[in-house]
Amino acid sequence: MGEREDLVATLGKHRGFLRYTVRDLTDEQAARRTTASELCLGGLIKHVAAVEARWMRFAVGGAEEMRRGGGSPDDWAAMFRMLDGETLAGLLARYEEVARETDELVRTLPDLDLAHELPKAPWFEPGATWSVRRVLLHVLAETAQHAGHADILRESLDGAKTMG
Repeated sequence: MGEREDLVATLGKHRGFLRYTVRDLTDEQAARRTTASELCLGGLIKHVAAVEARWMRFAVGGAEEMRRGGGSPDDWAAMFRMLDGETLAGLLARYEEVARETDELVRTLPDLDLAHELPKAPWFEPGATWSVRRVLLHVLAETAQHAGHADILRESLDGAKTMG
């Protein structure tokens, strides 16, 4: 297995942990806050899908492409909640679509060393660049981190665990 397939497989494994955490939930359960955090399980699925899609736009077209679709601070907060009319099934379907697009991109991009300057933000060093490879590692880390958050939220909801 080469580097690209390793990246796809590892990201797929952590996406699977996150999806498994929301197994057998109703929309109401997926939207419920179960800890002191503002996070809910459906909101985490929604957030991870949106962030992955955003970083893949960056991988292809840089910071300008990443900003496509906008996003205000109000939108950012809404990304972590299930809004009226959203369903867990719909959020999972969107996440699956994003995953397919990312996996295809990883397999077909000509060069994982292609780099773009990061968007201007207080948390990025001015003028710093990230390669596609670095972006993928970031998405992988974020997915794994949020899978852990989801596990805590699910255990607080009904005692179910992803592992153990």
